[in-house]
Amino acid sequence: MHLLYIADPLCSWCYGFGPELGRLLARNPGTRLDLVMGGLRTGNREPASAALKAMLREHWTHVARESGLPFNDATLDLPGFVYDTEPACRAVVTGIALDTTRAYALFGAIQAAFYRDARDVTREDVLADIAEDAGYDRAAFLARHASEDMRESAREDFATAQGLGVSGFPTLAVSHEGELFLVASGYTATAALEQRLAEIEAKRQGGAVGP
Repeated sequence: MHLLYIADPLCSWCYGFGPELGRLLARNPGTRLDLVMGGLRTGNREPASAALKAMLREHWTHVARESGLPFNDATLDLPGFVYDTEPACRAVVTGIALDTTRAYALFGAIQAAFYRDARDVTREDVLADIAEDAGYDRAAFLARHASEDMRESAREDFATAQGLGVSGFPTLAVSHEGELFLVASGYTATAALEQRLAEIEAKRQGGAVGP
């Protein structure tokens, strides 16, 4: 099975979706998972406003209730915190370039560091620490993460997501002979993912696949 996962490490619903996708992958060993970073909120330069923080806290409470995952909103109280998802997205793109086999674990580690541990993953040194813990060479990661080619690779991911018409994260698709079929858009339980995959396969075998 070949899955395409379009997400952002600083998307709270993607964090909530992680265990559901993890169970799907565990039940289907050998699945190829390609990551595309969505660029949920990139290019911000101003510290998060009180209104934005209040909105995020309310949103995170909802995701925590649905997913059962721990959230630590102390991140929002970090002095001068700027909610820019580009550095974290670029970190995952960098991980893919350096060692694609570790990239999904790096993606999850960045999520946990931000949402569970309240670490500022907009900082390059924090991202390098996380990457090192995930098995990457810290110096190599830092050098590559800061490079213009990784910035461009991140922008290419954002453009790919937009080109596919993806407007929300997480989005999961399955590829069959180069054609993509939507499996899920938004937080979806493992059982529903499996049902949708079975429906896609059944319709493919019957010669017609729905949207």
